[in-house]
Amino acid sequence: MSNRENVGNRLFYPGHRPFEMEADGVQFHGVVGGSGRPLLLLHGFPETHIAWRRMASTLSREYSLVIPDLPGYGGSEILDPSERFTKRRAARAVSSLMTAFGYKTFGVVGHDRGARVGYRLALDHPDQVRAFASLTVIPTLNAMASVDHEFALKNFHWFLFAQPDDLAEHLLELDPRGYLERVLARMTEGRDFLEKEATEAYHEAFGRPSVRHAIIEDYRSAIQEDLEHDRADRGEGRKLRCPVLVSWPKGSARSDRGSPIEVWNHWAEDVTGGATSGGHLQPEDAPEELLAMLIPFLRKCFLPDRA
Repeated sequence: MSNRENVGNRLFYPGHRPFEMEADGVQFHGVVGGSGRPLLLLHGFPETHIAWRRMASTLSREYSLVIPDLPGYGGSEILDPSERFTKRRAARAVSSLMTAFGYKTFGVVGHDRGARVGYRLALDHPDQVRAFASLTVIPTLNAMASVDHEFALKNFHWFLFAQPDDLAEHLLELDPRGYLERVLARMTEGRDFLEKEATEAYHEAFGRPSVRHAIIEDYRSAIQEDLEHDRADRGEGRKLRCPVLVSWPKGSARSDRGSPIEVWNHWAEDVTGGATSGGHLQPEDAPEELLAMLIPFLRKCFLPDRA
């Protein structure tokens, strides 16, 4: 672990411990802390594990937190790149990580790409996941079915990154900092809630070619293998067995396509949730609103009669 990462952990997660652990072909990097029932927090694009810094202190009062960088993101190095890190492959790796920490069952909170890994984890490893919270995400199958020109214009990176050759890697290599500045400007919507230190940490990670390649492969898998895995699940009628909480930015749900809760009702039997006033980067933009939903949800999911 570099000195910069050590300084960052102290700055963003005082009282938490950094960890480096190999699990299922990934050298995971992140922090752990707190006490109580285990809870796995999975960040999104273009963030790293520091995305949870504004929620970790409160959650750690009741839960033992495991907060890693996703495989290939931040400081989590993919040791064996022979198999593409689809959401199924990433879910298998984080499942192994939690097992390595000694946790047989746990809750999962995922944002953006982390939520896509999270619901795949709950589908493929149902005996492990006690609760799942999906922040700003509906399943990939539903997201792709609802694509129109407005979505494509706002989320053009889905389709740029999904190109099968090295076009995306080549273009991002030309000006990675400039590209990420524009991404963060769109995601923050002109609101100044990202500290300079957090922004620089995201630039530092995105500046590494290996991280950019892992991110691009993440998106390539989304409209190839991940989509096929979702389609197979729907065809077989597979559902998440755990309770699901879903949140979304206020005003983002399209009424003609159903609310996120209505979408998730096709994938799980027990779905609750609501909107927040924040934008897409909810854990950083609207942490208190998320905590107000998450804490009672998790307490209910960890009641003894749900064991």
